[in-house]
Amino acid sequence: MTVMTRLRGADIVAGTLDRIGVDTIFSVSGNHIMPVYDALIETGIRLIHARHEAACVHMADAYARATGEVGVALVTGGPGHANALGALYTALMSEAPMILLSGHASLAEIGKGAFQELRQADMAGPVSKASWTLDSAPRIGHELARAAQIARSGRQGPVHVSLPIDILEQQVDSNPELWPADSAAHAARMPLATRTADRILMQVKAAARPLFLGGPTLCSVAGRALMAELEELAGVPVLGMESPRGINDPSLGSFAEMLAQADLIVLIGKLLDFTLRFGEAPFVAPGCSFIIVDPDAEQIAHVAKHKGTRLLFSEAAAPLDATRKLIDRLKPPSDRSREWLTDVRSVVAYRPPAWKDTSFEADGPVHPLELCAALQSFVDRHSGCTLVCDGGEIGQWPQCMVKVDRRLINGVAGAIGPSLPYAIAVKCARPEHPVVAVMGDGTFGFHMAEFDTAVRYGLPVIAIVGNDARWNAEFQIQLREYGVERARNCGLLPSRYDQVAEALGGHAEWVTRGADLAPAMERALASNAPACINVSIDSIAAPAVRR
Repeated sequence: MTVMTRLRGADIVAGTLDRIGVDTIFSVSGNHIMPVYDALIETGIRLIHARHEAACVHMADAYARATGEVGVALVTGGPGHANALGALYTALMSEAPMILLSGHASLAEIGKGAFQELRQADMAGPVSKASWTLDSAPRIGHELARAAQIARSGRQGPVHVSLPIDILEQQVDSNPELWPADSAAHAARMPLATRTADRILMQVKAAARPLFLGGPTLCSVAGRALMAELEELAGVPVLGMESPRGINDPSLGSFAEMLAQADLIVLIGKLLDFTLRFGEAPFVAPGCSFIIVDPDAEQIAHVAKHKGTRLLFSEAAAPLDATRKLIDRLKPPSDRSREWLTDVRSVVAYRPPAWKDTSFEADGPVHPLELCAALQSFVDRHSGCTLVCDGGEIGQWPQCMVKVDRRLINGVAGAIGPSLPYAIAVKCARPEHPVVAVMGDGTFGFHMAEFDTAVRYGLPVIAIVGNDARWNAEFQIQLREYGVERARNCGLLPSRYDQVAEALGGHAEWVTRGADLAPAMERALASNAPACINVSIDSIAAPAVRR
C-alpha cells in the first residue's frame, strides 16, 4: 500500500520561505503561529525570537536593507499584529523589501467572536505595499512567492500576509504544484528604456546646474555605489536623500543652498514631498525643470499635476534598474565642465570651521562633537563597521560628522526607537564586522529589552546611549517656539541604562568625560558581548549646517 505524504499549511509556509532564500526570520511567538514554529524546525531557517513585535519588524526591515534580500517578521494575530504595525510604517518609508507574516483567527470562526479576531489585512493596508489574508492551504506557496516579488519590485517595501490558524493546520496531499517556480519570488523588472535614458542625458547635458536625486532605495550600499558611478561618469551631482530632515539633513552639509540654484532636477525614485519642500520656491527655483523616473504611476501623476509644464517628461522604472541604464549609456563618460559638481561636492562636505575650535569641559558632560570624534576614530580602526543612528537630536550628530561606508538610519518616517533592533539585525547579517548604534535615552526606552535578544543569540552589538535626561528634540522645539519658561513635560531621569544592559547579561560602560569614551568603546568591543555605553551627553540641538 502506498502511503500518501501529507503536509500542513504551516509546512508549506516554512518550505516556501526556505525555497525562496529566506535564511532568518525575526519573530515573537503566540498561539496563532505555533504551527509555523514547529514546521521551521525541518528547515535551515534561523529564527530570532525578539521581545516585542515592533522590534522584530524593525529587525526584518534592517536585515532586508543590510543584505538586499527579503526580510521576514513573524508575529501572532490580534494584539501581536497590532503591535507590529507602527514599525511597518517605518519600513514602508525606508523602502525595505520585507514581509510581515501575522497569525490570524480561524477563518471558520470569523464573525463569531473568535479569539483575537481583527480585520488585520485592512489594518496593515495603509502601511504596506499590499496586504491580504490567506484562504487556501494549497495556494500558500504561490501567495508567499507573490508577496516576496511585490516587496522586491518597483519601489521596494513591506508586504503583509495574515495566516489563519485553520489554514496553517489544514493538511493537503504533497505534490509539486504546491511549490512556486524558482523565479516566482524574484523582482519584476522595471527597466528604463534606452530612448528615455538618452533623452535624460541630453537634457542633463543642456542644463547648467542639473541634479540627480535618489530616494531611499538608492541609499543602500549597492545604491550608493551606483550613484557614485553615475556622478563620476556624468560629471553631475548625484545625491541620495533618506532623512526626515530632508534638505536640512546635516549629513548633506549646506546642500539646501545648491538645491535652490538648480535648473534641472532628475528624481530617481525620490518622492517630491516634504523632504524637498514640495519643490516650491524659495527652496527650488521657480524656473527649475523636473524629470521623474519612478516605479509609481501615482507619484508621476502627482508631480505632473503640481508642476505642469515644468515636468519635462517621465517614465515608470525601478530606481536601481534606471540608474544602471543611465550608467550604461554614459560610456565613455561625459566631457562637461565639472565646476558645478565641484561646487556642490564642496557644499555637501562643508562643516562649520568653528566646530573644530569648540572647547569641551574636561569633566563632562560629553559634547556630541567629542562623541563623534571618538566614534570616527573607532570606525577608522575597525574596518567594515556599520553605523546605526536613531534619536531626534543626538542621532543627527554622527550622521553629520562620521564618515562610514555602511550606515543605517531610521529613515523618512522619522520614528525613533528602531536603532537597537536595527543593530541586532545587521549583526545577524554581518557577524564578522562591528556594529555601533548611537541613540538617545528616549530611544533606548522603546526597545531596551532587546538586549536580552542580543545576549541570547550571541550578537555583540555596541549601543551608545546619549543620556541628557530629556526628550531633547521636543525640548528644543519648546525652547524655539515657546520659550524656556514653557519648556516642560519633556524631562527624563538620568538613568543608568548601562546597568539595564548588564542586568540582562550585557557589557556595561558609564561615561561622563569625553576622554573616557574611546577606551570604553574598545572595552565594549573586546568584551564580545552586547554592550551599552551610557554617555552623559551635553543637551544641545542637532547640528545645523549653514555657510
